[in-house]
Amino acid sequence: MEWNRLISDKRLGLEHYHDDKGGVRSDFERDYDRLVFSSPFRRLQNKTQVFPLPGSIFVHNRLTHSMEVACVGKSLAGEVALRLRKKYAAEPWADRLRDIAEIVAAACLAHDLGNPPFGHSGEKTIGAYFSEGAGMALRQHFTAEQWTDLTHFEGNANSFRTLVHQFNGRRPGGFAMTYSTLATIVKYPYPSAQAGPDGKFGFFTTEQPIFERIATELGILELEPGRYCRHPLVYLLEAADDICYQIMDIEDGHKLRIIDTDETIGLLLAFVDDDRQQHMRRVMETVADPNEKIAYLRSSIVGLLVQQCAMAFVDNEQLIMQGRFNGCLIDHIEPLARSGYRRCA
Repeated sequence: MEWNRLISDKRLGLEHYHDDKGGVRSDFERDYDRLVFSSPFRRLQNKTQVFPLPGSIFVHNRLTHSMEVACVGKSLAGEVALRLRKKYAAEPWADRLRDIAEIVAAACLAHDLGNPPFGHSGEKTIGAYFSEGAGMALRQHFTAEQWTDLTHFEGNANSFRTLVHQFNGRRPGGFAMTYSTLATIVKYPYPSAQAGPDGKFGFFTTEQPIFERIATELGILELEPGRYCRHPLVYLLEAADDICYQIMDIEDGHKLRIIDTDETIGLLLAFVDDDRQQHMRRVMETVADPNEKIAYLRSSIVGLLVQQCAMAFVDNEQLIMQGRFNGCLIDHIEPLARSGYRRCA
């Protein structure tokens, strides 16, 4: 794959119409803004992240989670872009790498749009409705592939559908997002028929031709018929999501008094070596509020993980561009930080 093809401002549904508006916003920033003002994005405020919405104690819901993932994703992608621009400084397209941060931020903002209430439990409930509930009566109206989509309902695929499907009364192309932003939200670039044991897939049968059109335009490698490798920026979205849900869940658990302060401090300090731990403890001694102590540690660890994931991406760029990279970026960070991350699971 090649960066000069992977970064494209072509818009779905508006392929033959491109108005160069100029101004201060790039097309990818317009993607981000379009999402912020959309109804599906606002609806995320009523979907829980991990803990039930408890009222006076403000823990994360899907809306705040998505906003934080977008912030972390933008920082992470910015670090990667800085390194790649130095590496490819002699290339005529090197300046286009600046757009990586905005693409990832927009994709992060959209990554949970299709998740049902109650997360994976909601997915299983929808699937069960069709596989063993009243929905079984509808089987005759669907192809075998479409039925598999329903009985193995996947929030990731529904996110892609939410963005690209022409719903009744709407314009072609759905949100009319850029090809690069759309490709970056597809963590599992294959249909339900090719899902692995985890049941994950990235698009429903009805949207498969749209994804294939995007993949062809961007030069995303097809590993076997119907199964593609990821757009490289998916790894940055995934890392931002991994960082946020793991670290923020610990902070939420502390706020809800599920985890006490000493245990929370121990979990977060485990990411760093003894010298860094001593420095962090000295800083915490200047803060009386336990929640602020944890907030300080959380921000420090998020920053650490951003730097290490950026290095992991750049170090493995060749494998990623060839579609041969295994695992996620978190799997490739330094052993101490990786061990700390796993302790938080």
